[in-house]
Amino acid sequence: MKPSKTSKAWMQEHLNDPYVKLAQKEGYRARAAYKLIEIDDKDKLIRPGMTILDLGSTPGSWSQVAVQRLKGQGRVIALDILDMHPIAGVEFIQGDFREASVLQQLENALNKSQVDLVIADMAPNISGVKDVDQAGAAYLTELALEFCKDWLKPNGNFLVKVFVGAGFDELVKAMRQQFDKVVTRKPKASRDRSSEVYLLGLGKK
Repeated sequence: MKPSKTSKAWMQEHLNDPYVKLAQKEGYRARAAYKLIEIDDKDKLIRPGMTILDLGSTPGSWSQVAVQRLKGQGRVIALDILDMHPIAGVEFIQGDFREASVLQQLENALNKSQVDLVIADMAPNISGVKDVDQAGAAYLTELALEFCKDWLKPNGNFLVKVFVGAGFDELVKAMRQQFDKVVTRKPKASRDRSSEVYLLGLGKK
């Protein structure tokens, strides 16, 4: 099957993307690393000694950044439905965050101790139908927020990828109920045409 013009154009753009080139040069698994780097540089989310949960972690670039910034002190637990090649200092659980058995596995790994920071760059399998995809992404965010209720420490922070569109205002509202402050971040590494932004909940109530 010949690649379509659209996929050819995407591949061309991807290969010429300065963040893709930088990630290859600096050893990150994906350009998404620079989204977390920029947000963390601004908001100082990651500090040595923390326990960090990375939801939707594969291929692992956010976990790489988290481990580097913990400087050998702390813990990173990563979870994704897809397999992830091991990263030194990262505990990986493969499974679907929407399933109770996988959540149980995660809770067992935490062993009754809460986390300092939840980072979630999750996205559902894209169907191409905008409303369906937005609803799927919103559902994952709601699940992550629900998880934060029980497992994020008081004053802990939550960073999550969301898509501006249907349900966005409701998510912001739900986050405001749980956090002292909710801000929006659109890092430079996030493509302009993409409707993705990152919501940051600061200071869990």
